[in-house]
Amino acid sequence: MRLLLIICVLVSLAASAEADEQRAGPTGGTLLLAGGNLSNPKIFAKFLEFAGGSDANLVIIPTAMPDEYLNEPGFESELIDSFRNHGFQNISILHTRDTRQADSQSFVDRIDDADAIWFTGGRQWRIADGFLNTRSHQALRGLLERGGIIGGSSAGATIQGSYLARGDTKTNTVMMGDHEHGLGFLVDVAIDQHLLRLNRQYDIFEIIRAKPELLGLGIDEDTAIIVQDGIFEVVGSSFVAVYDGTFSRIVHDTNDWSKWHIEVKPLAADSNKFYLLGEGRRYDLQRRLPVK
Repeated sequence: MRLLLIICVLVSLAASAEADEQRAGPTGGTLLLAGGNLSNPKIFAKFLEFAGGSDANLVIIPTAMPDEYLNEPGFESELIDSFRNHGFQNISILHTRDTRQADSQSFVDRIDDADAIWFTGGRQWRIADGFLNTRSHQALRGLLERGGIIGGSSAGATIQGSYLARGDTKTNTVMMGDHEHGLGFLVDVAIDQHLLRLNRQYDIFEIIRAKPELLGLGIDEDTAIIVQDGIFEVVGSSFVAVYDGTFSRIVHDTNDWSKWHIEVKPLAADSNKFYLLGEGRRYDLQRRLPVK
């Protein structure tokens, strides 16, 4: 009986550890999630650095954008030039609205040859329609496992969470729409974007209250989080809002202002409070706590 109890405890601990590890995000590689309207050169410099430098093979996926943009003359060359201006030399575009094409060996090979992937802005449900649960989706996970980077801005950030905020095909003001599954590179996470600029800071509470197991993240414009080894760091001009059922703030020592600690207090289930993390602040996705 005692041996059986020990085995049950060990199995339970292993399952818990596995769940925590999964919740922390990918065990390899890097994610870069930006809130839209990027102009901060530091964010692009970080993307280039983690991609491996100017010789890295970058594949841009513009599937979130509407067809009228994609079919506009000069669109592809302008998109490529925008990343060339930030130091990339080897750039190509991969796009489909057909999961059969995303299941094809040619698409998988393109992702397998990439060092970095970038998802553009637009509507996140279009990316889900083209890539979710396909062989290309698995190849994207493989890119992370071998140490690559997946980045994206606006819709290209939201799609990287497991729950697809603003995934409704009718309008982007519906928080819980007809598409609710993202690519899941961050598990048990819902991501909103353009946060403060578009006064969206309270919208995600609808999702969090319906699905309290989720961590909510709201990323403002010209701001990004860089995720590695279960920790994210904020880079950019504005803030990232965290909705984790607590309220966090920095408390300074009254006798020595240079000394400080992070105070975290639990919130009531119906609270509308959240907290903001600025550039350089870090957050542990596994423990769901800000860290120094």
